[in-house]
Amino acid sequence: MHSLYIHIPFCRQACHYCDFHFSTTLKRKSEMTDAICKELILRKQEASGSELQTIYFGGGTPSILSSDELQRILQTIHENYAVSVDAEITLETNPDDFFRESTSPVGLLTNLKQLGINRLSIGIQSFYDADLQLMNRAHNACQAENLLRQASEFFDNISIDLIYGIPKMDNERWKQNIQKALSFNVPHISAYALTVEPNTALHKFIASGKLPNVNDKQAHEHFTTMIALLEQENFIHYEFSNFGKQDYFSRNNTAYWFGKKYMGIGPSAHSFDGVKRSWNIANNIKYIKQIQNNIIPAQHEVLSVNDRYNELIITRIRTMVGIDIKEVYSVFGKKYADYLQSQANKHLNQGVLILKDNHLVTTLKGKFLSDGIAADLFMVD
Repeated sequence: MHSLYIHIPFCRQACHYCDFHFSTTLKRKSEMTDAICKELILRKQEASGSELQTIYFGGGTPSILSSDELQRILQTIHENYAVSVDAEITLETNPDDFFRESTSPVGLLTNLKQLGINRLSIGIQSFYDADLQLMNRAHNACQAENLLRQASEFFDNISIDLIYGIPKMDNERWKQNIQKALSFNVPHISAYALTVEPNTALHKFIASGKLPNVNDKQAHEHFTTMIALLEQENFIHYEFSNFGKQDYFSRNNTAYWFGKKYMGIGPSAHSFDGVKRSWNIANNIKYIKQIQNNIIPAQHEVLSVNDRYNELIITRIRTMVGIDIKEVYSVFGKKYADYLQSQANKHLNQGVLILKDNHLVTTLKGKFLSDGIAADLFMVD
């Protein structure tokens, strides 16, 4: 088992675009912490004989947990799992959690550092209040900037999230967002195109005409602008949505993209052991009750050969390494390698893929089209 993911299913308020599993009711936070600790104990044999290289607290909003709750979870991990001495331990955070009346940013940052957290992933999304209000984020631009200033005194390894393609965001404001991020000297930036998911507030606002729809052409302009600006500052575009300075790539996410085994703990969390995928129930109350009864509330799926091939395609095509044809041949056989090369030919001719050291890699023209290209390379049952 290479990586451990802990899903913290709580947020102070619902972002208009989000369709992840979370609750804005915090009254079961302590019970959930207990349940997460118990699931860790119930499943420790799955990681027997291996040493965890990454631990990732995602959500939801993990920074909503108290220092004591985080400590309980981390202590349970260290008591029941072998953890590498240089493991990457990431906590997703929201700026507003550091600026509440009872919270001292310096005190909280100090506590996180002392607990062993060594990487922060901060959900900035935008440095403009109008964008944050449109998305119904709980923080404001001033809080985002203040947190980055203070966090950099405690943490060297900081990643920030930005969102592009926001309605009414022109290219100039997007440039200013990137330049603002660069001014804080963060070594990693994750940037995501705003997507309209069904049953979200954003979807309803667009359907009712309250907001204009996402403009794909504008999002593409933002994407290419971002690549140019970040590469000028020595960021490496190592995965479709991720840019890092040398030695600051996300080790946790890289493990997912390259098929490493991982365990997901908490409601809605997914796990993968190389052949089988499982996912916990996406219901906080049911999750807690079943864990209390020593039941892992998960469904399982054994991936077919086609499933595993298609998963390799969709994850690797998003990376700067691309799809290794020799690896496809070694893992899946001649049939799959020949099929891949045959399907790739038209994309090579169109200039959206190139063949580099026997790897199929997207060009700048092809990066924004990578999901569509991948679908064309899939093996259909």
